[in-house]
Amino acid sequence: MTSKQTSGSTRPTNAGPGRPRREKVGPGGDPVVAGEERQRHDEGDDVVLDCGWGRLVFGQTFGRPSRVLDVLRSEAAGSRDICIYLPEPHVLVARRPDELFIDPSLTYRLTLDDSVPPPAEEPGLTIRPLRDAADAEAVNRIYASNQMVTAPVEVLVDNSRTDSFLHLVAESAAGEVVGTITGVDHVEVFDDPENGASLWCLTVDPNTAPPGTGQALLLELAARLTQRGRSFVDLSVLADNEGAIRLYERLGFDRTPMLCVKRKNPINEKLFLPSSPEGYEELNPYAKIIADAAMRRAIRVEVIDPAWGELRLISGGRTVVTRESLSELTSAVAMSRCDDKRVTRRILADAGLRVPRGRTATGGSDDLAFLEEIGEVVVKPARGEQGNGITVGVRTPDGLRAAVEMARVHCPDVLIEELFTGEDLRVVVIDHKVVAAAVRRPASVVGDGVHSIAKLIERQSRRRAAATGGESRIPMDDTTREVVAAAGYALEDVLPEGEVLAVRRTANLHTGGTIHDVTGELHPEIADACVTASKALAIPVTGLDLLVPAPQSPEHVFIEANERPGLANHEPQPTAERFIDLLFPGTRAPRRRWNPAGAGARR
Repeated sequence: MTSKQTSGSTRPTNAGPGRPRREKVGPGGDPVVAGEERQRHDEGDDVVLDCGWGRLVFGQTFGRPSRVLDVLRSEAAGSRDICIYLPEPHVLVARRPDELFIDPSLTYRLTLDDSVPPPAEEPGLTIRPLRDAADAEAVNRIYASNQMVTAPVEVLVDNSRTDSFLHLVAESAAGEVVGTITGVDHVEVFDDPENGASLWCLTVDPNTAPPGTGQALLLELAARLTQRGRSFVDLSVLADNEGAIRLYERLGFDRTPMLCVKRKNPINEKLFLPSSPEGYEELNPYAKIIADAAMRRAIRVEVIDPAWGELRLISGGRTVVTRESLSELTSAVAMSRCDDKRVTRRILADAGLRVPRGRTATGGSDDLAFLEEIGEVVVKPARGEQGNGITVGVRTPDGLRAAVEMARVHCPDVLIEELFTGEDLRVVVIDHKVVAAAVRRPASVVGDGVHSIAKLIERQSRRRAAATGGESRIPMDDTTREVVAAAGYALEDVLPEGEVLAVRRTANLHTGGTIHDVTGELHPEIADACVTASKALAIPVTGLDLLVPAPQSPEHVFIEANERPGLANHEPQPTAERFIDLLFPGTRAPRRRWNPAGAGARR
């Protein structure tokens, strides 16, 4: 939606598709009704474009920089406004350094001429316009998974039906939206005398988008803008995003001396806060998210051991040492209760919670009798993490013996447990309150009718590693070969286009599994049971693993408890913020409803 205004901000209004109603906001914030025709005045048009996640403020259309400040001050909570093309932006920022900052990004321009490569064709990938609310919801899902600010569905849909926006999505062979890009036609927005355009929010699903999705979206947008006769398209990219910069330069983008101005708000804090402590860059994502949340509260962060993820957090006279989400507030007793799965089962069962039937393996006839009684079991080390040594779906005596021996490589004590099927649910409980819930799914690949299953696994493994800082990869081991063979394939086979093939039995994130937020869908009975479990274990921070038919239904069974859950796996839920609330309650800010954006989110 576009807005021509004398000062202040665009306010959302009800308008029919393709014809957004405009409002002006006067200097005092009171609405001033404007007509549908474009308003002209002596000092400029003051063009502001509502993108849903925030507003684009076209600085070259403002007659007075002071009015740009008025607009940015009216930024809605949870939004990220961007002022671009402002002449002498440093002057405005220097006058209000307490409110504004220069975005640490670079502007690149692609001249739309015959030198631009044609749209890329990727097997099994279709680039098309955003069509409806389902598409918009999928776009928001991708935004959230990349730590970007989401937008109201109706705004995305309404904008896509105007000539001002070219909102494209990438659709996989399985019919899933896996990427998105937004183009803004400056001529349609404000009769741009330079005949230009800009692109925003180029991003892809880190779990499912095939390689080349981003390039395909970008080139398709460039082709459509060329058809409209536009002269160039600009984009803004963080100066340290070396991978994206290499892509843009390879496609013919050139640097242009243009700066963006943003308001100092909670979403933008990563962009203007002081430099990070020594050792920060060596932290893994699970420790880094804790450091980020602490620094946002002006809590001093010292990196004790980056490889171990150990931090010292200091605020006033209070000091707390953490290792990722494990802190000094978790007692050694509580930690030991989670460390041994047999003890976890006993404590949860004593608290009236449902756990699978199980026994400690002895290697004797009692193990075989238990297998015969249950029919199908899971064998796992009594102590361990990251899914090491676990065998799922054991049915035969020989299989049981082999599984027990494999588990003993990781721990001398082995647990044989009743097998339950269903969704693998992780619930994070902090200070005995449910903060996040997510369904974890085993690693899978989608066929394109061209590449072998082995190649698809290799490519998906690279994507998962890139998306998780190297934490998640799909092993090409005997388990992967067995799962593929059980589905009737060999690794050398070409998977038909659009077919989804699971290549691991368990949903462990370290072996390529993916995680999908279901916090808003969690059944109240499951949430209550998880709170009961955390209190029974007397642990202030825990990740509880359950099997459920669906997160929306009350049925569940507890599998284990983790004393050091990976909080970075649950964005956009405020897991790190609630963790810092627990450690430093005096720094807790009044709760505001906004969607946090992390490092590297581009708007």
